[in-house]
Amino acid sequence: MRFSGLGVYSLKTCHAFDVDLTQTSYFFRKRLLEYLSHFWTMFIRLQEKWGVSTRQFWILFIVFGLTGCTTAVLTRYITAWLGMDAGTFWVWKVLLRVGMLVFGYQFILLGYGALLGQWAFFWKYEKKLLQKLGVRSLESEVERTRQLTTKNKLPTPDSRLQTKQIAIFASGAGSNAEKIIGYLTGHPSVQVSLIVCNKPGAGVISIAENHGIPVLLIEKERFFRGDSYLPDLKAAAIDFIVLAGFLWKVPEALIAAYPDQIINIHPALLPNYGGKGMYGMKVHEAVIAAGEKESGITIHYVNEHFDEGTPIFQAKCIIDGGDTAESLALKIHELEHRHFPEVVERVVSGSKSPPAP
Repeated sequence: MRFSGLGVYSLKTCHAFDVDLTQTSYFFRKRLLEYLSHFWTMFIRLQEKWGVSTRQFWILFIVFGLTGCTTAVLTRYITAWLGMDAGTFWVWKVLLRVGMLVFGYQFILLGYGALLGQWAFFWKYEKKLLQKLGVRSLESEVERTRQLTTKNKLPTPDSRLQTKQIAIFASGAGSNAEKIIGYLTGHPSVQVSLIVCNKPGAGVISIAENHGIPVLLIEKERFFRGDSYLPDLKAAAIDFIVLAGFLWKVPEALIAAYPDQIINIHPALLPNYGGKGMYGMKVHEAVIAAGEKESGITIHYVNEHFDEGTPIFQAKCIIDGGDTAESLALKIHELEHRHFPEVVERVVSGSKSPPAP
């Protein structure tokens, strides 16, 4: 009987232990899924911030991983080669690690980036890092000094009554903005007189500085729920607004103030592959995934809805069988750089004949 009682007690104990294990396992799986969901969301946001395709994002992720591992191995190797051990003065160890982090890591990153075809991304990444650390080239410093010693204020209406003034809105590197600025340099009746940007570290700001064009940095609250910076635009005598990679939706107040005077470029043949959330690499990935045989650009007026304004101009390119989202993006950029400046000039100057596609 004593044995039987012990057996019953043991069975109850095992059952309770099994229930406890089941609850613990459920709790563990739940927390694991939460962490995985959190990290996945973080990866998605990072991909959107970088503006790259899913394939390119994971290549970049691999480059960062390889760079970290290689830097750690090299640091340990150099430490052993220099004969550093527990008795070495700690300052020398710290200096070695800081040197590897500041210099070694960056060169290794560029090396792996070049090997995996991502040199352009990582070179831009390093330049942004240097800018954040306050390191600027001599050319940039000379240009900045020149701007500080000359008038670089917003233009006034009285000084520019005879010329059509353009404000370019941009959020990123500004390659289209730079093409437009270069195309219109010296134009008798059309001029880019203001760059409007919503990202303080965007490359388009450096482009504006290099051309001596004032920059207006905007913030979301005032843009969407305030006066939409209309007083600043009117003070600058702006006649037309050109969206060149500007990722915020234009508020209705701005559209009402500039009817048929806001121009946008979209990296696809609208009305296909347009709408909210369709920009940059997302568009090219969707086009490739759908098996399209051609894509292109659409330059159009802006209204209250995403990518639904009246089309002005379209140009097409052929999609080859081996094209990826990245290779398609290069073709689209070539179309943008070739046609966007000329279309902007013709629309703003009032020319009726569209450019040949």
